Amino acid sequence: MVNPLLRLDGVHTHIGQYHILQGVNLTVNEGGITMLLGRNGAGKTTTLRTIMGLWKPSQGTVTFDGKPIGGKDTPSIAQSGIAYVPETMAVFHDLTVEENMKLAARSGPPDAARLEWIFGFFPALKRFWHSPAGVLSGGQKQMVAIARALVEPQRLILIDEPTKGLAPAIIEGMIGAFQELKRQSTILLVEQNFRFAAALGDSVAVVDDGRVVHAGSMADLVGDSGLQERLLGLSLDAHQ
Repeated sequence: MVNPLLRLDGVHTHIGQYHILQGVNLTVNEGGITMLLGRNGAGKTTTLRTIMGLWKPSQGTVTFDGKPIGGKDTPSIAQSGIAYVPETMAVFHDLTVEENMKLAARSGPPDAARLEWIFGFFPALKRFWHSPAGVLSGGQKQMVAIARALVEPQRLILIDEPTKGLAPAIIEGMIGAFQELKRQSTILLVEQNFRFAAALGDSVAVVDDGRVVHAGSMADLVGDSGLQERLLGLSLDAHQ
């Protein structure tokens, strides 16, 4: 029996008067990429933010590596081995790529061998190492944001819509990077681009109206256009 790395049981999250998550049950096993899919406003980003402690669950439990983390503060959750890449591409625009990476390394200067490993995924970062992050393209900024989450080893990486607003050619390049990255880390990834999700996902959970309404293998969802249409309002076949 596989022990899940991350587990949400009956998680509810309120933001002000709004009841966003309404009993989310989610399991992320160690290794590979779990895709978190759903229509706009379904609760995907709120799920990631609740895991990271940016929003506090009003009910239910969040367990990471067998330990409860629901309701803990965000720095404590990060120190337990979880990194978060928000959809806002959280980089410091006035700082160089190098300075952005140094700030993300909590335990000291980034390890040179690990930086070379990251450059293998995102070679543009090496070229722009001494450039202000603000002059980079959208895709390159997203690479910096992801690289910041990788600068120290993490058990789990939460990534929110890494392809949002990116050109198709950049997205194709990121697929290759993520295929290598998922061999090293467990990833929970929110994505709207179904082709990207289909190329990378090992397992999938679909959120609708604040609940997980489907969970299973990504391959099964990719192979069932009727299920895609019912859950997501789309069909991969229709976009071939």
